[in-house]
Amino acid sequence: MSIGDTIMIWRPRLRSLAVVAASILSLSTCSQAHAPDADHNLTMKPSITYLYLLRHTPFFTSLSTEQLQWVIDHSREWEVEKGSVLSKCSASGATDTDYWILLDGGWQITVGSYTLLVRHDDPGKWFSTRVSNGQPCALVATEQGYVMRIAETDMLAMLQRGFAFESHLQIGRAYYESVFAKIR
Repeated sequence: MSIGDTIMIWRPRLRSLAVVAASILSLSTCSQAHAPDADHNLTMKPSITYLYLLRHTPFFTSLSTEQLQWVIDHSREWEVEKGSVLSKCSASGATDTDYWILLDGGWQITVGSYTLLVRHDDPGKWFSTRVSNGQPCALVATEQGYVMRIAETDMLAMLQRGFAFESHLQIGRAYYESVFAKIR
């Protein structure tokens, strides 16, 4: 067997090896890109957002398939354990102004000694530290579940594109205003 014959036999295997290596590299890049942020605890694990499940989540039921895909492409879904701290706000100002959407499970919003329990179909199914009006607060998972984090700039872009979130946001804002007014 000549060297040319040997190369012909190994060429498909080398091609397959290159595909496997590229796949491994893309997976490691993907997992690094979805690592939890430094200001959040490690009881959050990256999760895959499935369009068919998102379609049935109360916050997203009015969106088209294209809009749902846009949400998936511009957000991160996390699996959270009970006690996971998702977001905090302090009297000196909110540092995390992203939007959190409760996909499944429950969370609590703690402001001082007041605790508000929320499920995924309640008015408080979304949260942003901006609704705290400068009061110290914490958003904490009350059970194992799934949440979605949408950067504030992406949420604003979705609203500008006509995504049907405004009624959820208005109901939530009114709810949070009434809650935070009681605490002052």
